[in-house]
Amino acid sequence: MAQHGEIRILSDNRTAGHNYHLLDRYEAGIALTGTEVKAAKTGKVQLKESYAEVSEDEAWLMNAHISEYSHGNIMNHVPVRKRKLLLHRGEIEKLREETREKGLTLIPTRVYLKGGRIKVEIAVAKGKKFHDKREAAKAKEMQAEAKAAIARRARQ
Repeated sequence: MAQHGEIRILSDNRTAGHNYHLLDRYEAGIALTGTEVKAAKTGKVQLKESYAEVSEDEAWLMNAHISEYSHGNIMNHVPVRKRKLLLHRGEIEKLREETREKGLTLIPTRVYLKGGRIKVEIAVAKGKKFHDKREAAKAKEMQAEAKAAIARRARQ
């Protein structure tokens, strides 16, 4: 049994860090149906095209794909639907301000199991320009070359 505070990552949005500058991060609960919970616990969650939005004092996860549960029957869930995020009112207000005034986006970065509950990490993000992505790729390449040179030196 998972102990309280222990985290098991169910899905990771790796492209988020490549396409956006990730600023603040929030942990949110998510309202799921029974078959969605079972499918998510088996890692059948895809966050690639998903985003979050605040509307009418509520936060919503949009375009997240949770595959149908293999043992589900006719009561199985729809894979892509609007899902409610569970946040405190103050957090929702802060997210609303940041997305409205500063033109930032809410991107889910990962879905994980924490203390038996499924949580979503939401990042307040600013889109990267093409040259930012190129600079990041160049820096990553230089770091890999330096690491390889150090490894070669160590072997000699």
